[in-house]
Amino acid sequence: MRRRTLALATAAVVAGAGMVVAAASAATAAAACAVVYTPNSWSSGFTADVKVTNYGTAVSSWTVSWAFAGDQKVTNAWNATVSQTGTAVTATNVAWNGSLASGATTSFGFQGTYSGTNATPAAFTFNGVACGPDVTPTTTPPTTAPTTTPPTTPPTTPPTSAPPQNCGAAEVCDGFEGQTGTTPSGNWAVTYPDCSGAGTATIDKTVAHSGTTSLRINGAEGYCNHVFVRSTQILAATSNVWYVRYWVRHTTALPAAHVAAVAMADANDGGKDLRFGGQNGALQFNRASDDATLPEQSPAGVALSAPLPVNTWNCVEFKVDGTNGTIQTWLNGTSVPGLLEDGVPTHDIDSQWLNRTWRPALTDLKLGWESYGSGADTLWYDDVAVSAMRNGC
Repeated sequence: MRRRTLALATAAVVAGAGMVVAAASAATAAAACAVVYTPNSWSSGFTADVKVTNYGTAVSSWTVSWAFAGDQKVTNAWNATVSQTGTAVTATNVAWNGSLASGATTSFGFQGTYSGTNATPAAFTFNGVACGPDVTPTTTPPTTAPTTTPPTTPPTTPPTSAPPQNCGAAEVCDGFEGQTGTTPSGNWAVTYPDCSGAGTATIDKTVAHSGTTSLRINGAEGYCNHVFVRSTQILAATSNVWYVRYWVRHTTALPAAHVAAVAMADANDGGKDLRFGGQNGALQFNRASDDATLPEQSPAGVALSAPLPVNTWNCVEFKVDGTNGTIQTWLNGTSVPGLLEDGVPTHDIDSQWLNRTWRPALTDLKLGWESYGSGADTLWYDDVAVSAMRNGC
């Protein structure tokens, strides 16, 4: 890590991970800020997570700006409206995350393309005020250094685990950081419904979306090779409306055959699972009790869903409302029209789903892999959150 410190401002670059942290102290202009920019690159594309902390007075809206050093082009974004002119990029809040109290943090992300080198931006502004060395203090710094003597030995107690990303006070969250062994434990238990085979579930300390730990699923092909990790605790954040958010990274494109990656037992449907996975190469919901799918598996219905990008972390969010049986789904912050069930029959989407009244009562959350034909995959799950309102990415 190369670190450069100036009066009341710090800029740090983690060269190997491509992460840039630009900060201004609280004793600066009203919109003093910190920005953490974390890219995830592959051969010609990338995603970036941008975390923004407001150290000034509270704001009701915000704009973060920067300039790319190369030929990066933003193609889509989530949790912010991102526009680009030449190399200059501007991100503005969306309706639900504009208010930012002093000391509060929000984040947004985007996907883009590049050629050559995906250089990280060198500087950011927050509502027009620089985050970094160019910020001018509004108070007079002390003329003498503090007299506190630093400790001569490092603390013996290790730091506590980092909390899951974007975990609010009203949410039940788990980033798997508390797992100490290689077998999921505590609130999570490995399960093989009906039969067991080659599928495995382990705690991985080498791959993570945030922190150092994730849940790794090796999902083999064939029904009895399924494996899930189950929690009956994490859905306790709410009793009849569930907003579920998790980050997932997988290595193989969704197959044509039906697969499930998330399953939730429904006490109002004979204990059968509400399943979320894929079919025909796109994401889908499946109701185990009658095999109804959302969207319908017509070419037009499948086209209204979305594939799950491979070899990159994806933010998946969905809402299941037990009061009216509706569903809404977001992939990387964007609502997926083929995965929206709003109670009104829509051809190619939910006409089949609405053939009967469905009012779910979900009792557990299972993360894993189940193949009903062809299809094997290796997946990592991280930063799981459940609440009665949208979690965001």
